[in-house]
Amino acid sequence: MDNKINKIVISGVVAGIYAVMTVALSGISYGGVQFRVAEALMLLCVFRKEYCVALSVGCLVSNMFSPVPLDMIIGTLATVVAVIPIYLVGKLYNKKPLLTHVIASLFPVISNGVIVGLELNYFFGQPLALSMLRVALGELVCVTLLGVILFRVVSKNKQFMRIICFEN
Repeated sequence: MDNKINKIVISGVVAGIYAVMTVALSGISYGGVQFRVAEALMLLCVFRKEYCVALSVGCLVSNMFSPVPLDMIIGTLATVVAVIPIYLVGKLYNKKPLLTHVIASLFPVISNGVIVGLELNYFFGQPLALSMLRVALGELVCVTLLGVILFRVVSKNKQFMRIICFEN
């Protein structure tokens, strides 16, 4: 398969997986306390910039099902703000995978904690600090704990790494 087509297909699959996981687990994905398990996929951005777009699109699609009216815009903005530094960290620290993933995992914690926390404060009237803390904690669990462990395990599979890095 042509490498350009391969990138589009894999990016589409990643966007779809993010959206389906988020909607399928909607009981814990939306609302005042959020544990978006699909956020573990954010660490894919360490490997390729195409995943920045894929995960932003996946987030946009999943936020169409959110009970918060502006989540399509605000929640997706939080993802866009996080994916760019994740990709840049991947370029800077690619020789130390564990350190790279741990540092990269903190960007969604911060961006979602602040941006989505502000959104939830506005729409649900939760205290601002509590709102930010709840979202950041969910991100910490899903990206930093689950995501880093997941990527440490799957990065040992050479075939999987060739696929996600778009290598022939």
